[in-house]
Amino acid sequence: MTRPWRAADPADAPGAGAAPPASRLTDPRTLLAVYAVATVLATVYKLARGKFEHGGRLYEPLQNYAIFRDAFHHLVAGKDLYAAFPLETWDLYKYSPTFALLMFPFAALPYGAGAVVWNLTNSLVLFAAVMSLPGFGDKARGLVLWFVLLVALGSAQNAQSNALMAGLMLGAFSAKERGKDGLAAFCLVMATFIKIFGGVLVVACLLRGGRGRLLRFLALWGLVFLAAPLLVVSLEQLVSLYGSWHQLLLKDHGRSQGMSVMAWLKAWFGLALPKGAVVIAGAAVLLLPLAKVGAHADRTFRVLVLASALIWVVIFNHMAESPTFVIAVLGVALWYFVRPRNRFDQALLALTFVFSCLSSTDLFPPAVWRRFVVPYVLKAAPCIFVWVRIQHELLTFRSASFKIPQSRQPAAAAGGIRVSAGEGGHGPG
Repeated sequence: MTRPWRAADPADAPGAGAAPPASRLTDPRTLLAVYAVATVLATVYKLARGKFEHGGRLYEPLQNYAIFRDAFHHLVAGKDLYAAFPLETWDLYKYSPTFALLMFPFAALPYGAGAVVWNLTNSLVLFAAVMSLPGFGDKARGLVLWFVLLVALGSAQNAQSNALMAGLMLGAFSAKERGKDGLAAFCLVMATFIKIFGGVLVVACLLRGGRGRLLRFLALWGLVFLAAPLLVVSLEQLVSLYGSWHQLLLKDHGRSQGMSVMAWLKAWFGLALPKGAVVIAGAAVLLLPLAKVGAHADRTFRVLVLASALIWVVIFNHMAESPTFVIAVLGVALWYFVRPRNRFDQALLALTFVFSCLSSTDLFPPAVWRRFVVPYVLKAAPCIFVWVRIQHELLTFRSASFKIPQSRQPAAAAGGIRVSAGEGGHGPG
């Protein structure tokens, strides 16, 4: 039987004895409770503040959730999802018709309960995805979850789908690593139908064997998700909705640069480059290390590609905003904990924590946020630096130089949460 590949974790060593207090902080049960309780409290706090005024009208708290929820009701009523509904919400719906249909379980609940369940779903999918990742011990997984907690809560306080996106993208990679091509394809396709950039994670999933099988499942699930709204609308209506969505995305493209590489280049160097050109150049750099075909069999190489792709989808997104960074910060955490580290890496991690995690919280004075963080794109800058570092490591990758010692994991205590770290077999393809 293949021994699981794991990051070194002294707490997992035989004879380690009772877990010290620090180990309890990375225990899966502790982290599950932290993520669940913190998410519920953050959501209830926002709901308790009541309606807010915008443009002379009162709106429900957690407006992103209101937009998602109302989109389901608009879909079943045969309305154009991408039209303005100023009496209900202050912003436009910008997701796929399929995502509107997927909001049914939440839209069926009262507003407050639905918002809590929606945010819990986001947080727990992210938690489950991290805990399912092969190659990391519980300690390393726990450290990843602690590192992304603040940005995950930031996404929850805005009722955004970014923690769900991070969980689905990571879940797709984990499923593929375990040989579960159908599940990997399902997660990839669902992520893509929530936010189109979710499809970028296919570059990490295709590094492992069984590519043909994965592609067949992607085609199958793609057709299912594409046609799913036909359960409640006609074919003519669905075609019209996809046309409206396309037009909205085209109009949205030129509106902002977000917290992206494009905005960073302009703020730091005065370079106002075309968005399309920057994205194409970034895609070329992202894909360049894949030419090292001999490294594809190395799991550390594949995890680094995963981390690179997670960061890429945020820093090259012209619509990237603060809550989106849970995805990029997850990529930074995976990069840091999958490989040996030096002081330079520690400095990059610290910069990421300060500017990408803390800067948008109340711990940062609002004046600092307005005068420095926003104008100089400091929330994105550390993630950009880490991404460049990852690409250099991938281009110079040698398996021996990144080898991580393995350790045996003792049997889980009776009644405890046990997350398998083993690999599944390769499917045919």
